[in-house]
Amino acid sequence: MAIRTTCAGETNVGRKRAHNEDNYLVFPERNLFIVADGMGGHACGEVASQMVVETMRDYFGRAFDDPDATWPGREERGRTRSENMLNSGIRYCNYAIWERGQSDAKFKNMGTTVVGFHLDDSDGHLTVAHVGDSRCYRLRGDELTQITEDHSLLNDYKRMAVLTPEEEANFPHKNIIVRACGLKQDVVVDLQRDKPQLGDIYILCSDGLSGEVADPQIREIMARERGDVVAMVHKLIMQACDNGGKDNVTCIALRFDEV
Repeated sequence: MAIRTTCAGETNVGRKRAHNEDNYLVFPERNLFIVADGMGGHACGEVASQMVVETMRDYFGRAFDDPDATWPGREERGRTRSENMLNSGIRYCNYAIWERGQSDAKFKNMGTTVVGFHLDDSDGHLTVAHVGDSRCYRLRGDELTQITEDHSLLNDYKRMAVLTPEEEANFPHKNIIVRACGLKQDVVVDLQRDKPQLGDIYILCSDGLSGEVADPQIREIMARERGDVVAMVHKLIMQACDNGGKDNVTCIALRFDEV
């Protein structure tokens, strides 16, 4: 059975911020989708997240179909082409952002989260890569699953102790992330492979969405709008804004349909 994909992406500055430091990439010609949530102030976050989407678009646009391409890193045995491309591409983005911060004081300590996936036409698997607390979710039927695990101080605390919903909501450092692109010379990229099924919908989002809209509400909106991913993305973003909109909000959706 042949499967086709339908995608949509949108970003919004939110209700409280003066400018948008999120960037996203929808590149269906290479089955590549990226959300990057920049940080650093004075528009530096916007620079970092833009560097990610531009570099990843260029890398996949030029190198994915070239089996001899080694830039920006060697392929690791036991990994698929998608895994190696996402891993080396994000690590190169990390180094480029870090190096710019080292060479220009204006950009010192800028960084960005990254979450993205690539659909491998060779075996139909979706490879998910992430650094930071931007997330990937999957809606299968009526069940919502968070595919990624946040690289955040809150998540580290949750690993060590069971927090009540009230304790989690009042956690004083919930916005502190423990891994991001550009903060160090190298970075570890988390990689996962998932096999999409007919009717599955995957979303990528910055924490401007997941921090304002609880998972049950995300699931409800996705299920209600499953037939129109453009409307789904827009309504998820508007719900985040209606719930406070304290941060920039970005979302990409990818739906798997029968041809």
